[in-house]
Amino acid sequence: MELLVAATVGVLTAAGVYLILRLRSFPVILGLAMLSYAVNVFLFATGRLAVGLPPILSKYAEGYTDPLPQALVLTAIVISFGMMAVLVMVALGAFLTSDHDRIDITDETGEQGEPEVDKP
Repeated sequence: MELLVAATVGVLTAAGVYLILRLRSFPVILGLAMLSYAVNVFLFATGRLAVGLPPILSKYAEGYTDPLPQALVLTAIVISFGMMAVLVMVALGAFLTSDHDRIDITDETGEQGEPEVDKP
């Protein structure tokens, strides 16, 4: 079970990083979503993978599941949903103004853009 969860986190992370490095805005948004899913699965797995155990320790329970990772994952889901909604709206606005979703890293002359340095 632990090997399956670790492999899932690794595959989601690798796919997320690959998609973030694309030069289009939609795959970047999908890559961020996959990275957030990988972090959520990782956080959930830190609470020990136990099936059928209560989240609170009582005198009648033989074991318990740590509720803190579950609360962290719920909070992360809400935050990532809000972040994805904002990113989708920004990407949609950029697509509607420029008629493509390509991320340009060159300037108007076609040259690779160098960072501007303020000279004293």
